[in-house]
Amino acid sequence: MKNKQIADILFDIAEFLAMQDVPFKPRAYEKAAEAVEHLEENVADIYKRGGIAALEEIPSVGRGIAEKIEEYLKTGKVEEYEKLHKKMPVNLDELRGIEGVGPKGIKVLYDKLGVTDLASLKKAARAGKIRTLAHFGEKSEQKILKGIEFSERSSGRFLIGDALPLARELVARIQKIKGVERVEAAGSLRRWQETIGDIDILVIAESSKPVMDAFVKMPEVGEIVLKGETKSSVRLKPARSAGGIEADLRVVPKKSFGSALQYFTGSKDHNVMLRTIAVKKKLKLNEYGLFRGARQIAGETEESIYKTLGVPMPIPEMRQGIDELKKKYRDMVDLEDLKGDFQTQTDWTDGADSIEKMALEARRLGHEYIAITDHTRSLAMTGGSDEKKLLRQMREIDKLNKKLSGITILKGAEVNILKDGALDIKDDVLAKLDIVGAAVHSHFNLPEQEQTARIMRAMENPNVDIIFHPTGRVLNKREPYAVDIEKLARHASRTRTVLEIDAHPWRLDLKDEHIKIAIDAGALFAIDTDAHRLAELSYLEYGIGQARRAGLSKKRVINTLSLRELRKFLVLPKHRRHSL
Repeated sequence: MKNKQIADILFDIAEFLAMQDVPFKPRAYEKAAEAVEHLEENVADIYKRGGIAALEEIPSVGRGIAEKIEEYLKTGKVEEYEKLHKKMPVNLDELRGIEGVGPKGIKVLYDKLGVTDLASLKKAARAGKIRTLAHFGEKSEQKILKGIEFSERSSGRFLIGDALPLARELVARIQKIKGVERVEAAGSLRRWQETIGDIDILVIAESSKPVMDAFVKMPEVGEIVLKGETKSSVRLKPARSAGGIEADLRVVPKKSFGSALQYFTGSKDHNVMLRTIAVKKKLKLNEYGLFRGARQIAGETEESIYKTLGVPMPIPEMRQGIDELKKKYRDMVDLEDLKGDFQTQTDWTDGADSIEKMALEARRLGHEYIAITDHTRSLAMTGGSDEKKLLRQMREIDKLNKKLSGITILKGAEVNILKDGALDIKDDVLAKLDIVGAAVHSHFNLPEQEQTARIMRAMENPNVDIIFHPTGRVLNKREPYAVDIEKLARHASRTRTVLEIDAHPWRLDLKDEHIKIAIDAGALFAIDTDAHRLAELSYLEYGIGQARRAGLSKKRVINTLSLRELRKFLVLPKHRRHSL
């Protein structure tokens, strides 16, 4: 948690400096923040072990930033951040979450209109004041209003990628408490929902009091909402992306743990489905167990409840109250089935790390292969590759493949789909790549029919293997563009173009409903991280959560293929890639 808090402060300093047009420093703070945020070791332990010198060994952390980290560890604050925030007292967390409002825009809005938070931004936009500002205009104002509306609808929900690491940290702490026998996170986290309302944790313990006492005193806790004998609720300390999330802890009897885990995992619709079955059998089901009259007949384990009710036990991801008790789902894809990753960016464009470092991390994670898919030229802000740069990168990858063992680097690209469906790299260069992903990065507001036709045209290109993040959404920030997903899925199946499940927790695109539609259409899939730095290569588990909620079989996912199988698959013309 301390890593997260320090990273948040460094990110904020970067944005405040960017508002003032300070050269170079904003990017330096941003890179240091990213490095601290993704550290596997607690930064406090690093400092304790070696002081300032040890902090300077963290990638992108120089002497000045190391001193600020030391200041926070000693005092709980950073004076430079306090000064910058006093000079510009804006709520960065609220404002930067609105699409179309960047650091410099926040400064203009504050200087000219006194905007400090979401409420004042909304008031200014509704009054038509933003359109009068330089570099904004009426379209920007409408975009901001739309972003505010979307933010308000998403309010109170946290990305699973922010909530899950916090939950895991809490669970790890609770497991160390003397007398604790078992700890499990339940709720929407256990169902791998893409956004989370709160964190639910269940415990079996010899005595509840020591658990409750320790829980409310944990360093992550910002506010105690409720402390009881068997249940406590806390609000975690504010953080850049998951501030104020509530965590509930319950200590339950061993004989009821299974029923409590089933009940608090949910979903509500799934629980209604089970209770209805119980009533038909003249039984009563609740969080304390399954009862015949006053006698508990099941509940110590989840399995005992489903078995006694005479229904199959679906995996938590599928407990949606739809058809999970009727259909048989076979060979569902799991994390260990994946042999590689098809969407990664490096420091050749907007990634943070080199091709070699990304490949070595992929090898450490157990991958057989990793595709390097840096952006292409029409995404200028990323330093996207043109044909010459792509060819240089291919030569670099050839050299690395001769040098490295235990991992194969595939030559790829994330090619931009232009407004008319054409691509921004010539076909003769695309044909030299091992794998080509195509994606929409502009013109999000096209009418549905036009947007759908645009992507379908890209699918018809014989060099395009995968459509990356097919609906373009950014969770809690940007809605998907209008597209006919059924039509896209059928065309993907017809052209044998793979649809990506982008596992990055900001995207999780495709969502589970769309995956189900594409399954029915006969499409193939890839599950990728969209990693822009080493730590993000571990994001595949989030894509697996999406896929399993949709009941996706591993036989439909191309990165379950071994390298040898994959090469045989990719060398075939697209129209002959009928199955794996």
